Amino acid sequence: MTPTGKLSHVMAQKFPADRFDQAPSDIERVGAHRAPLQPGRRWVTFGWAALATVVLVVAGIVTISLYNNELLRILPGSSAEETPSDEPVQTAEPTLDPATPVMVLNGTSTSGLAATAAEALTAAGLTIDVTANADEDTVQSTVVVYATPELEGAARGIAQSLGTTEVREGTEFAEAGASLVVVLGADYAALVAG
Repeated sequence: MTPTGKLSHVMAQKFPADRFDQAPSDIERVGAHRAPLQPGRRWVTFGWAALATVVLVVAGIVTISLYNNELLRILPGSSAEETPSDEPVQTAEPTLDPATPVMVLNGTSTSGLAATAAEALTAAGLTIDVTANADEDTVQSTVVVYATPELEGAARGIAQSLGTTEVREGTEFAEAGASLVVVLGADYAALVAG
């Protein structure tokens, strides 16, 4: 018997009738079908997706806020850091060190301002090494720059003698060999003129 003969033999074979052979004649569909969508089902799906999006966005905002410590400031009864005040934080006591020479630079267009400041500092007992004009003449705030942390107290003493409070550590004047440098600004010019 050839393979085609086997197939025709199987097809010719009769099987007993069962309940699937007697389908009602009023059914138009044949095969498996999905039930029709309920009205509003798409809106329910959209609503769940929108809710999930809102939850994820809020979770991200809360996480970033916690990371930046912003939420602690907003919550009632929290002990978040207070906003910094305008008062400068002093870490060293102001002292006057006559052994360390001071460079005085005029950062304004006011003529003779460096010499005026040098006279005031000499009268306070300090040694003035150089008086000159700064590279720019538009400095607004007077600052005392100190080269090493050990000179912070001396820088604060100079600032106090000049009636200013701004001091900072910096090495931009190291090439000139200066470890204490006063850069006079418009605030000192106004103080001298007034």
